Amino acid sequence: MLRVLFITGEYPPMQGGVGDYTWKLGTALSQLGLDIHVLTSQEAGPSHLAPHGVSNVYPQMASWGWGMRRQVVELIQEMQPDVVHIQYQAAAFRLHPAINLLPRHLHGRRQPARTAVTFHDLRVPYLFPKAGPLRWRSNLELARGSDLVIVTNAEDREHLRSYADLAARLHEIPIGANIQPDPPADFVRDRQRAAWGIGPQDLLLCYFGFLNASKGAEELILALARLAAEGVPAHLLMLGGQVGASDPTNQAYLEQVRALIDSQGLGERVHWTGFTEASQVSANFLASDMAVLPYRDGVSFRRGSLMAALDHGLPVISTEPAVSIPEIIQGETMWLVPARSPDALASAIARLWNDSDLRQRLGAGSMRLARRFTWEAIAQQHVQVYRELIEPSAP
Repeated sequence: MLRVLFITGEYPPMQGGVGDYTWKLGTALSQLGLDIHVLTSQEAGPSHLAPHGVSNVYPQMASWGWGMRRQVVELIQEMQPDVVHIQYQAAAFRLHPAINLLPRHLHGRRQPARTAVTFHDLRVPYLFPKAGPLRWRSNLELARGSDLVIVTNAEDREHLRSYADLAARLHEIPIGANIQPDPPADFVRDRQRAAWGIGPQDLLLCYFGFLNASKGAEELILALARLAAEGVPAHLLMLGGQVGASDPTNQAYLEQVRALIDSQGLGERVHWTGFTEASQVSANFLASDMAVLPYRDGVSFRRGSLMAALDHGLPVISTEPAVSIPEIIQGETMWLVPARSPDALASAIARLWNDSDLRQRLGAGSMRLARRFTWEAIAQQHVQVYRELIEPSAP
């Protein structure tokens, strides 16, 4: 039985996409017979661990600074995993670079476990003022020190593949939906909409995910203002928690978005659900007419918010990707607009609102895409790369 130790800065009930991903992946791997363990932050439990699919969870880390290496080594010596797998996002580790150097540290101590890292994005940690290129070098150190490097999307794959020494250990494995279609048993679409003051003939847009500057919330608010000025009965449902547990800078951005809503007179058209249980998030997805996700850096399969919208079969409006993604076909699987363009966004929303056939086609396209990203398939890809890592083919 393969034994894997995940190291992650966040884990349920902490709010955050990396934590949800680790829980979902760990659960799927456990169902395939792997022995999964999770080392995470103290805020994760322990009273909330049992419902979350992986029983061997160690919410021990008060800090992710330099002192964390001793605790990691002690746990590895105790449990003897085959693979130590870091789920990396700089903000989830409080922007501290200690995690970036952990694989080198483990190799230096001749630990028997192989090391892996999944880059959930390539954002860099904080080192010191004016660190500049050293911040990116810390990410390279994490990749080069690991035996296996996983990215979740084509953009990050292309970036890291440009480094010749990483090509042989680099794999792309997508993420799945962190919220799946599972509304309460008594769900009725019109009643769910009415709870937010939305009538059957109104247009209900939804946005999902924690707010930060990369996700284009300001463009969405300005697009909503244009639609309102044109007489479209449009409302926006902001699903889920607002800023998450890992990045305190998002609070300032939330206040900026709220100020924009007030300045545009949209207070009665923007509805915030706050953090709710997964079944209510699903119900609100299913009550919506379309998902609008105007990422400033382009649509990407690394976005859990996108994967959840696809899984619910919603027509999706997003922004043109940074690199070619063959699965995304304009007018078939998604509707794309230029990034940072509220006018283009408003025009796209109006077009879909006035064309029910297009909405249905895009909804069906979302469902086809979602079938590519099931957690069972994602877990099976992990099993394959783990086995290749610890049982390399003979020369």
